[in-house]
Amino acid sequence: MNALSPTRRKHSVILSAGPGSLTAKTAVEGSRRSVPNPNRRPLFHLILAAAFALLATATQAQTSRPIPFDHTWLFQQSDVRNGGAPATPDSTWTTVDVPHDWAIAGPFAQTNTTGGAGAFAPAGIGWYRKHFAMPAGAANKRVFVEFDGVMANSDVWINGKLLGHRPSGYISFRYDLTDALHPGDNVLAVRADNEQQPASRWYEGAGIYRHVRLLMLDPVHVAAWGTAVSTPSVTATAASVRVRSTVDNQSTTAASVQINVALIGPSGKLAGTMHSEPQQIAPGEQVTFEATANVPNPDRWDTFHPALYRARVEVVTNGKAADSDQVAFGIREFHFDAATGFYLNGRNLKLKGVALHVDVGGLGVAAPVGAWEHRLAALRAMGANAIRTAHNPVAPEFLDLCDRMGFLVMDEMFDQWLVAKTPYDYHLYFKDWYLTDTRDTVRRDRNHPSVILWSAGNEIHDTPNAASAKATLEPMIETFHREDPTRPVTQALFRPNVSHDYDNGLADMLDVVGQNYRTSEILAAHAQKPSRKIVGTENIHDRASWLDLRDHPEYAGQFLWVGADYLGESHRWPEIGSGSGMQDRTDAYKIDGLERQSWWASTPVVHVARRMAPTPLAPTDPGYEAAQTSRTPRQTVFQDWTPRDLAPHDEQVEVYSNCPHVELFLNDKSIGTQDLPADASPRKWSVPFAPGTLRAVANDQGTNGPGNPACKGTSETLTTAGPAAKLTLTVERARLSQSFDDVAYLRAVVVDAKGIRVPDATPTLTFVVTGPGTLLATDSGNNADASGFQHPDRVAFHGNAIAIVRATAATGTVTVTVSAPILAPASVTLPITP
Repeated sequence: MNALSPTRRKHSVILSAGPGSLTAKTAVEGSRRSVPNPNRRPLFHLILAAAFALLATATQAQTSRPIPFDHTWLFQQSDVRNGGAPATPDSTWTTVDVPHDWAIAGPFAQTNTTGGAGAFAPAGIGWYRKHFAMPAGAANKRVFVEFDGVMANSDVWINGKLLGHRPSGYISFRYDLTDALHPGDNVLAVRADNEQQPASRWYEGAGIYRHVRLLMLDPVHVAAWGTAVSTPSVTATAASVRVRSTVDNQSTTAASVQINVALIGPSGKLAGTMHSEPQQIAPGEQVTFEATANVPNPDRWDTFHPALYRARVEVVTNGKAADSDQVAFGIREFHFDAATGFYLNGRNLKLKGVALHVDVGGLGVAAPVGAWEHRLAALRAMGANAIRTAHNPVAPEFLDLCDRMGFLVMDEMFDQWLVAKTPYDYHLYFKDWYLTDTRDTVRRDRNHPSVILWSAGNEIHDTPNAASAKATLEPMIETFHREDPTRPVTQALFRPNVSHDYDNGLADMLDVVGQNYRTSEILAAHAQKPSRKIVGTENIHDRASWLDLRDHPEYAGQFLWVGADYLGESHRWPEIGSGSGMQDRTDAYKIDGLERQSWWASTPVVHVARRMAPTPLAPTDPGYEAAQTSRTPRQTVFQDWTPRDLAPHDEQVEVYSNCPHVELFLNDKSIGTQDLPADASPRKWSVPFAPGTLRAVANDQGTNGPGNPACKGTSETLTTAGPAAKLTLTVERARLSQSFDDVAYLRAVVVDAKGIRVPDATPTLTFVVTGPGTLLATDSGNNADASGFQHPDRVAFHGNAIAIVRATAATGTVTVTVSAPILAPASVTLPITP
C-alpha cells in the first residue's frame, strides 16, 4: 500500500495577484491542461489591515501542532509472530527512545552479511511497539502518525490494522490512524526489515532512526506537506513571495474554507498578509489556494547571511480556525548560467561542495542535529559552501540546519534505478515506488532555501540502455518540475562518454548536466554544446580538479568525494569505514582538508606538513593484498615534526597557504621565502631534520613584491614531541541542555610534558561520565578499529580520540574524565542549562 496514494479528485484554484490583473485557473490532479474560469471569484487579496485579526486567529488552531512521539517505544531485535496484533506480549521488550539505530550498537563482525559495504554491521528484523491513549481532544479530529524515515522495508499497524508498507528507509511518510483508534490502550507497531543483505554500498543503519510525531488535525486541514513557498522575483529592493497551500476536506460535508497567510520576517515582525474569500470544498476533495505578495526591501537569504522568513497559513471554516501550517523559507534568487556558472542574489560564486553520507561516525544514522552542526562547522571553516546528500534524501532537520547555516544543497534521490548495484538494494522496488518517493520528497523539501538542485540519481547503471534510461528519467523530471517548478534537475552521470549520454539526448534532458569525475569530459561536453549548464556532481580532492573549476567560469561548482569519512564501503576486515574524507569521523581535518582550505577559504590560511616518500610494498610483503583493496589510502603526509627516525636526515616540508608570501623557519632560523605558485601547488622545502620547532609564517614581502596585509603574521608551528606524559581534554562549547539534538564533542589528546601531541601514541583511553549525562559514543577516526562505539574504552589514533556526551536532566553539571595507564588524566565539567 502506498502512503498518501491519491484516492479522490483533487482540484486546484490558482490565483495570480499581479498589478492590474487577476487570473483564475482550475485543474484536476493528473491533468496537464489548465482551464480558464473567468466566472470564479478572486480568492486572495492583500489585506494589511487584517494583520491583527490574522495573528489573533493563529492562537485558535493549537490542535494542529505536532505531538512529539519519540519516547518510550518497546523494541525487539528479532522477528515476532503477529507483532502488529495488540494482544501480542511485549512486557519483556526493551524500552527505547527514537531516533534509534540498533545496528550501530554492533557487534561488528566479519561474518555479518552486510559485509564491508555495510561496515560489517549486524542486520535483521526489528520490531517497535508503542502503547498510547487516545490524545485529549481527538474527538472529531483526524489523527495521523508521521515518520521521517524507517530503515527499511517498514510495515506499520495500528491496533492490528495494517496501514501500509514503505521499502525505502530514506523517505518520510504519513498514515491516518483515525478510524482504528479507540478509548483506552492503543498499540502502534512497526516492523523494520533489512535482513536480506547486502542491500547498500554503505552503512545504512537499522530501525526507526528518524523522528516520529502525531498530528491531530481538523477534518479540513492543510494536506501533507501541502504548503509551498517560492520567490519568483527578488531584488535588493523588492521581492514577490508566492504561497501555495492545498487544503484537504476529509469531513462528510462540504466546507466553506477561507485562508489567511501571514509572512513573518527574520526579526519576528509581520512582513505581509494575504486573505481569501470563502471557497466551497466538497467532501473528499482538495483545493489549492495560491497568491503572490510583494515584500519591500527583503532580508535576502545568502550563504553569509541565512535570513529566514516564516509563512503561517491558517485554515478557517465557518469563521472558526480549523487548522494551521507554518513553513520556514528564504527570500533569494539563484540561477545557473551556461557561460558563467552559478549565481545567488546576483553574485557569481563557485559551488565549493562536498558529498556526505547519512551516518555521523559512532552515532550511526540516528544523528542529533548537534552532531551535524559540529561536522558542518568544520566543513564551513574549510571553505565549503555546499552539500550533496549522497545518495538519498536526508532527515528534514539536516536541511533545517543547512538553512540556518547558509549551506547550498543538492538534494539527491537514488543510488540505483532498475539495474542493481547490490543484490537487495532499491532496484527491487524502484519501478513501483520511485515516482511516489520522488513526489513525497520534493513536497517535503521544496521550502528549504538551501536546496538549489534536485538530483535524479548517482552513477546510474541503466544508462547504457539509453531508451530504457530516458523512459525512466522523463517521468521523474516531470514529477520534480510539477511539484517544484522553481529548481533545476541534475543527475550524477557515470562515465557518460562510455554510455554516450552526451550524444543520445539523455544528458540534455537535464536542466543542469552533472558528471562524476573526469572533469575534462564535462568541460568538453560544454564546449561541444555551449548551451549546457554544467556542475561536477562528484570529484576527487586533487589540484587538477580544483584548477578546472577555478579557471573555467562555465563550471558552476564541484562536490568532492567525500566531505567526511563514513561507515561502510570497505573491502577488508577489520576496516569498517571509508577513508576518502577530507576530515575523519571525528571531524578532524586530514591533510587533504588542510590543503583544500588553502584553496577554498576566504581568510588567511597557513598549514605546514612533512611528506614521506611512500615505500612500495612487494607482493610478498605482509599487508600487500589488503593494501590493494583498501579504501583507506596509506598515509604519507603528516602534520607533525616528530618523525620516527630522529637521527639526521632530510624531510620534505610542504606549506599549504593562500597567502602570497610564506617564510619557513627551523628553530628560528629562516629556510627561505616562497611565493604562491600560480597553479596553487604547495610550497616545498627540503629541510635537514633537527628536533625543535618548525614554523611557517606569512609575511608582507616576497620575490614578487608586497603581499596581502591580512595575511601578515598568520602562521603555524610544529614542535617535536617527547615521551607521552599526560592527557588533555577539550570541548568546543560551554554548556549542555537536555535534548536529543544537543551533544558535546570532547577531544582527548595524548601529549608530552610540554603539551605537544605525541602523534604515534596509541594508549587505550577510558572515558567516564559522572552527573546527569550519558556517553553516547567514543571514536578515534581509525577505520580499522572495529570495536564497539558505545564502549567507554578507545585506542588513541594519531594521539587522539573523542567522546560524545548528552545531558539526561534539565539541570546540574556533567563531568567527563579521560584516563590511560601511566598518563596523567584530564577532566572537563559542563553545566546543564534549560
